[in-house]
Amino acid sequence: MGDYVPLLSALVALLLGLAAGKAWERYKLHEGRWIDRRKARQSPHYIQGLNFLANNQIDHAIEELGQAAHVDAEAAEIHMILGNLYREKGQVGRAIEIHQRVLQRPRLTKLEHTYGLLCLGVDFRRAGFVDRAREAFAEVLRLDPSNEHALLNLQRLHEDQRQWDEAYRIRQHLVQEEVRGAEDRHQEIQAFLENELGLEAVKRQDTTAAIRSFERAIERAPSVLPPYLHLGDVQHRLGQVAAAVATWERFIDAAPDRAYLAFDRLSAAYTALGDPYRFEALCRRLMQTQPQDWRARVALGRHLAAHGASSAAFDVLLSALRNNPHALSVHQVIWETLMQLDLDRARVRRYMEQSQNAVFYRDPHICLRCRYRSDELLWRCPHCHEWNSFVEDRLSPAKERDEVAT
Repeated sequence: MGDYVPLLSALVALLLGLAAGKAWERYKLHEGRWIDRRKARQSPHYIQGLNFLANNQIDHAIEELGQAAHVDAEAAEIHMILGNLYREKGQVGRAIEIHQRVLQRPRLTKLEHTYGLLCLGVDFRRAGFVDRAREAFAEVLRLDPSNEHALLNLQRLHEDQRQWDEAYRIRQHLVQEEVRGAEDRHQEIQAFLENELGLEAVKRQDTTAAIRSFERAIERAPSVLPPYLHLGDVQHRLGQVAAAVATWERFIDAAPDRAYLAFDRLSAAYTALGDPYRFEALCRRLMQTQPQDWRARVALGRHLAAHGASSAAFDVLLSALRNNPHALSVHQVIWETLMQLDLDRARVRRYMEQSQNAVFYRDPHICLRCRYRSDELLWRCPHCHEWNSFVEDRLSPAKERDEVAT
């Protein structure tokens, strides 16, 4: 029996240690009294606040989480969440006040201190206090050098200030710290930053540096499109028209659905090379491979009308109208073509029948991340600052009258 006494003593000591650890995890001594750390999390207000937050009902979430914070005024994480919610409501001053109060508390854990500084830095950035935001994020990185959120916010801060070199340097650091699986996205963002560096070189009239940046961007992420356009622009200005055409044709091969961004460039370049009919062949190839491409039809219609083939242009434009009856740009080109045809009554009637159910609108684009809307394609969202997040928001084609009747 005596042989088991040491074993039993060790087992009892282990159990007591576990119990003490659990108690220490759950309770803390504050100003002479023990506080239950779980009290706030077990509050129905805390659970309900999280439910409202998940459903994006910010006002209700603030109300419930505020009640939970009263249950345990020392629950730092709840106060930090409340500050973030006030920031999302636009009450940035209140968010700053809450986060500063949290950071003034004694005996914050390193994690709480780091997250509080991060929240405060985002507050300052939203309020436009660039220097104070930069200082807050730098302090976060001093405590946690690989903190991804601080690095991302610093990168966006530099992007907002058009400090592309600094933004690129931070993105390179993020690439080194990032877990596997996000390499493609990092390459894509670095390519966009390389493109911006190229544009800065263009402004300085340093064409060598500009070409180098655009070529590096294309090599890094062939799916990123602006560098093709800008590289071709530089080549065209240098008199390298054939090289510019080759670059813009590579752009179309990389993204046929965005080919319209290069149409005006290629039309002028083909004419400069003495081969304007090459543009017609390009448009017809796109129409064949992408039957729903209304923009290629509009471009071809403009091209044909400019070369005296107004009747053929009108037929092509009507086919564009069938694919996208709501785009105002289609109707504008048709009106111009009808004027060239002296408003032929039969053709006007065909146009009116084709478009009578259309609702005119500019070509809208929408950010997939924050739903920001724009009349033009943007490569970086001005609201959420995400790169390459816009897609075209298309209305459905108008139904034929017989389909409506049935």
